[in-house]
Amino acid sequence: MKYPIVSVVCSVLFVAVNADIYLHSPRGSNNRHDENTRERTNGNRLFDSQNNNRGGYNVGTPMKYYAGSNLQIEWTNQHSCNNENSNCELILQYMCNSDLRDGTRTDTILEHEAISKDQTFGMHEDYEYYLWCSLRERNKGLFTADQNFDNKHTAKYTRQDNQGTRYGYECAEERDYYPYWQPSPWKDIAILTNNAKKCPYYQSESQNVKSRWGCYFSFEDLKKAKYQIYTFPKKSLPNNKEDCEKTTVNSIRGVWIEFPTHGLPQPDCRETEFSRDNHLGNGLDGSPNLYNWTLPNIDETKCVFRIRYNISTGDYDSWSTTADYNGNPTKLDLSDKYVLSSAEVAKNRGFVFKGNPNVKLFADANFELQLAVDTSQYGRTFQDRTHVFSIKERPNSLKGAVIHNLNVRGKRGNIVQVYPAVEYDFVPNTLNIMTGDYVHFQWTGSDKNPPNNAGQGKAGTDRNNALLLTSQLYPEGNDVPFGPGPVFGHYGNNYPNSLNNAFFLDLRKTDLIQLSFLKPNAADKDLNNADPYFNLEPVKVTTVGTYHYVCTRNNNFSNRDQKGRITVNKFQMENEALGYMGGVMTSRDGQVELTADQGVFDRLQKLTLEVWPREEGVRRMKIIGVNLSTKEMYSSNFVVLSPQTELTAPGKKFQFRMQTDPGAENVNIYLLSSDSGLSSWNKVESAIGKDGVARFTASRGGVYVAKSDSYTVLITKWFKEANLIKRSARDTV
Repeated sequence: MKYPIVSVVCSVLFVAVNADIYLHSPRGSNNRHDENTRERTNGNRLFDSQNNNRGGYNVGTPMKYYAGSNLQIEWTNQHSCNNENSNCELILQYMCNSDLRDGTRTDTILEHEAISKDQTFGMHEDYEYYLWCSLRERNKGLFTADQNFDNKHTAKYTRQDNQGTRYGYECAEERDYYPYWQPSPWKDIAILTNNAKKCPYYQSESQNVKSRWGCYFSFEDLKKAKYQIYTFPKKSLPNNKEDCEKTTVNSIRGVWIEFPTHGLPQPDCRETEFSRDNHLGNGLDGSPNLYNWTLPNIDETKCVFRIRYNISTGDYDSWSTTADYNGNPTKLDLSDKYVLSSAEVAKNRGFVFKGNPNVKLFADANFELQLAVDTSQYGRTFQDRTHVFSIKERPNSLKGAVIHNLNVRGKRGNIVQVYPAVEYDFVPNTLNIMTGDYVHFQWTGSDKNPPNNAGQGKAGTDRNNALLLTSQLYPEGNDVPFGPGPVFGHYGNNYPNSLNNAFFLDLRKTDLIQLSFLKPNAADKDLNNADPYFNLEPVKVTTVGTYHYVCTRNNNFSNRDQKGRITVNKFQMENEALGYMGGVMTSRDGQVELTADQGVFDRLQKLTLEVWPREEGVRRMKIIGVNLSTKEMYSSNFVVLSPQTELTAPGKKFQFRMQTDPGAENVNIYLLSSDSGLSSWNKVESAIGKDGVARFTASRGGVYVAKSDSYTVLITKWFKEANLIKRSARDTV
C-alpha cells in the first residue's frame, strides 16, 4: 500500500533540539490550572507542551473579546528563529466549540465516554476525536530514524513520543506535524517560518481551504472497534481509501468520506522574527516578538488559542528524508554535513543518524567520544495554549468600530520567582491608534500565586489598575517628544495624576475611578478587595495626544515598572509586517495602497504607512527645514512609508496607488527620504498619474507626494502675465 505524498513532505518540521515556548498574551496555561505551586501539578492535563514545569499562568475569569477586534499575541521561545542556527516554524491556531472547558481540577481526563462529560475535568479536543486518532493507522511514510515502533501502529505514536502517552484527548500525530493530513478541529491563523518560500504550500494545504479525507465509522462503531482492533490484520483502522473500503467493524464497512474545509481564508504566512539561541526573551529591538491577530467575526462563548513551535537543526534534509531511511541509520549520508569525503568514511567514523553514536574524532587516531543524541528529539514540537475565552458579537453601538484590546501580561513575583513566565506589563506596551478608535481595557489574574512570591498587597494575589501619570516636572534636554499632539503624563514619573485633574483618553470620571480602584466603594489602597478580573467596556477616543499611564500596585520594586503608552493620532496610520510572500497595505480611507508581489521583499519588513493632509505635510516639512511653499503646490496628501530606507530585494519594486486631485493632469510623484538627507525632493521615475489616481513603483520608504505639471504651467503663465503687466505699466509712465 502506498502512503500519501503529503505525509512524506510534512516531515519537514520535526527535527531535533531541546526548546520551550511560553505564551504571555493572551495568557498561556502550559497545562497549569489554579495551583499555588511554582511547578505545575500535571503536565498531561490537556496537551503535551514539552515545556519546563515552571511555566504557565493560572486560570482566571474567562476573557471576553469582541469579534473583529485587534489582539496582540506575545510569546518567548527558547531557541533561535530566523537565523542560520536552526529552522523554526510557529503555527498559530484557534478552536471554538461548546464542549471546551477549563474544568476545576488538575487530573487528566479519563479515556471514557461518560467521564468525558464530567465538567470537573478540563477538555479541549473531545473523546471521539481522540478515539479515532488512537485507532487510526499512523502515517508509515514518515521518517522515524532508529526509534522502535514494533506493535505501535496507530496515530497516537510518533517519533517524538513513541510510547503513546496520552495528554488529555490530544492526537499526538496531529500535534507533531503540520499541515496535518487528517481532519482537525484547529483553525489556522498564521504560519511564521524561516523558509517563507514554503508559504504557498502551507497555505494551500491548510484545512481552512483544503478538505480532508478519512475512513469513517460512527462514534458507536469506534467504541466497539476499541475492543476489537487487534483482530484486524493491520491492527489499526485504515488511513487510505483502498483499505478503508475493505474493513468492517461489527459487519459495518468503512466509508472513505470527505471532511469539509473550515471555510476560512488561507492563513497568513510570513517569516518569523529573529530570536537568539538559549534566550527566553525579547527580539532584536528589545520588544517582545509578537503577532497582531484580528479576531474572527464569530459569536462563540468557548474558544482556545494555541501556538506550536517546531524547531529543527540541519543535520539532514528533512523534506526528502522518508520512511525508506527508517531502522538503518547508516542509510543517511552525513558526509557533506560534516565535510567528510564519502558516506563510507562518515559511517566508519561514526557520523551516523542514531541514538548515542560513538564518533571517531580523528581519521588516523583511535580516539572516540560518545555523543548524547536521542533521535526522538530530532523532531520536537513545543506548544502552549490559553485557558478558555469567548469571542462576542458586537452590539449595534460598536458595529464598524476599530477596537483595540489592552490587556496585562505576567504574574506576581520577581523575575526569578516567575520565570519562565514574565513580570507584569501592559499589552500592547505602546498602543498606536487613531481618533475615533475604541480601547477595551481588560485583564485577569489569580488569587493562588505562590504565597511567598514578592509583590504588593495580599500574598498570592494578582491585581492591576491604570492611572494617568503626573506631568513632566524637570527639563530633560532637547529630546523630541514621543508621539503626536500634547503629552499627558510623563513616562519618567512614578506617581499618578489626581483624578480631579487627569485627562485620560476622554474617559469619564466614573471610568477613571473604575480603572483606578477596580471596585469602587469597596476598594483599599492595595486593591485586595477587588476581583482579579477587570473589564471596562470599549471606550471611544477622540482627543489627539500621547498618554502615559501606570499601574500603582505593581510599581514599587526596583525591578518593576508597569507602565504603558497610548498614542492617539489624528491622521491615518497603518502597521503591517510584510516579507517574501508580499501583501497589501491600505490606508483606512482606501485612498492609498501599497502592493508587494511575492519576492519583492527578501526579508521581513515591519512597515508603517501614514497619510498626512497637505497642510500637515507642509508644516512637518518646514520643521525639518524643507521649504515647500504652500499646500496649493501639491495634488495629493503626503504619504509616509517607514522605515525610510531601501526596503526591497535588489532590482525589485512594490506598487503604489495614490489618490490625487480630480482633473489633475500629468501628475508626477516626488520622494523625500531620510537616508538621502531630507534636503530635497527627488522625482520618482515613471510616476505618471491621471484621472485622480497616480500609480507608480518604488523600492524605498520615505515621504511621497504628487505634483501636477498643470500647476507648474499655471504658475509659469501667471508669472509671465504679471511681468507683462509690470512692463506695460512702466512703459506707460
